[in-house]
Amino acid sequence: MTNLHTSRRRFLAGLGATGTAALLSGCVTSTSDAKSPAKGPVTLQSNLSAPQAKAAMEDLAAAYAKKGSERVSLNTVAAETFRTQLPTYLTSANPPDVYTWYPGSVADAYAKKNLLLDLDDVWASSPDLKRYSKALNSLCTSSSGKKVFVPSTYYWWGMFYRKSHFAKWGVKEPKTWDEFLGLCEKLKSKGVAPIGLGAGGNTPWVASAWFDYLNIRINGADYHRQLLVGKHRFDDPEVRKVFDRWSEVLPYFDPNGTAVAFQDATTALLNGRSGMMLIGTFFADAAPKDALDDIDFFRFPVIDPKVPLAEEAPTDGYFASARSGRARQVGDLLKYLATAEAQEIYIKGSSGTVLPCNPDAKDAGTALVKKGRAHIESAAEITQFFNRDSSDALQPTADTALTKFIAKPKDVGSILTTWQRDAQKIWGA
Repeated sequence: MTNLHTSRRRFLAGLGATGTAALLSGCVTSTSDAKSPAKGPVTLQSNLSAPQAKAAMEDLAAAYAKKGSERVSLNTVAAETFRTQLPTYLTSANPPDVYTWYPGSVADAYAKKNLLLDLDDVWASSPDLKRYSKALNSLCTSSSGKKVFVPSTYYWWGMFYRKSHFAKWGVKEPKTWDEFLGLCEKLKSKGVAPIGLGAGGNTPWVASAWFDYLNIRINGADYHRQLLVGKHRFDDPEVRKVFDRWSEVLPYFDPNGTAVAFQDATTALLNGRSGMMLIGTFFADAAPKDALDDIDFFRFPVIDPKVPLAEEAPTDGYFASARSGRARQVGDLLKYLATAEAQEIYIKGSSGTVLPCNPDAKDAGTALVKKGRAHIESAAEITQFFNRDSSDALQPTADTALTKFIAKPKDVGSILTTWQRDAQKIWGA
């Protein structure tokens, strides 16, 4: 896979933020290769199963139907079930037509297998998509020049907390790593688990955020991206530095961190049983509406000021099955989903903590969103997330390695050796 390492200025051109402008390699199937035209509504398989996100997608489907030309059949699947079943969906004899998912490296893996619909005509005939930023164009384009994805929203990761809880505990946002450790110590002294995790159950991937952030703070975003595509080794000395630093903060993690899923961990955060949590804004889609104004975040602390500041800001959107028999209808739906109207409907119906990709669409305008946009815009570089900068296939190797490290940090040497061996199998496949 080829990566375009965009500067903040180039990244922000037009849109404002899109994630690493990664070119997608491999082949895609053009609309002319799809099976014979099928009847009935377009099927949209959605992983947005949190209550507010699901309701927002239902609003979108209803709004599209009111347009009168086409209809969409929305099928919402539990997020982690969707994650594991996606390869099966795409390779089935009669797959769903359109899917909520990710661009970049993740889409690349499916494009290589000829499973994604060529969306060149969609991009060429959409007035909205023609105005999307250059970074988004790159993110959604294969190395052969074919578009394979339509982006809709993006969001940010940060250390989230409740303002009322920090005020009650008499603590404030840290700026440096040492201040962060001091905050953790103070919370622990008050009987609060300083850091929630939520890497248990079916969400072990949450732990990857800690690896990502420590790596981009210590070794930089460029090294991080190269590592995830096999240009460095997980048992390199540079990676060992990541785990040495992580060991400093492990005593402050909730001891149930690898026993509960992130949904339970965010409940503990909202209830004040834990102090803060490194998480994406998607967690707010399951938060009570009356809690949203009390949610705030701070930047993952700077560790080495000489390392250019990078942030994780993943892009979400849609791709389509190459086996769809409804290529025309798929194109119509995707062009609608790219409009400012559609993205504003989603933002209004959900927690409103995402930012739209359409340059004309308005965000929720809350204090949290304004802070989040400024947070992304101040970054020198943008990464997406472990699997988005590598592949869905590599994610389980991280899940295994990181949960083992959290349980037995003294075994880090053997854990990294095994991780490299497992990753090599994926890269060599």
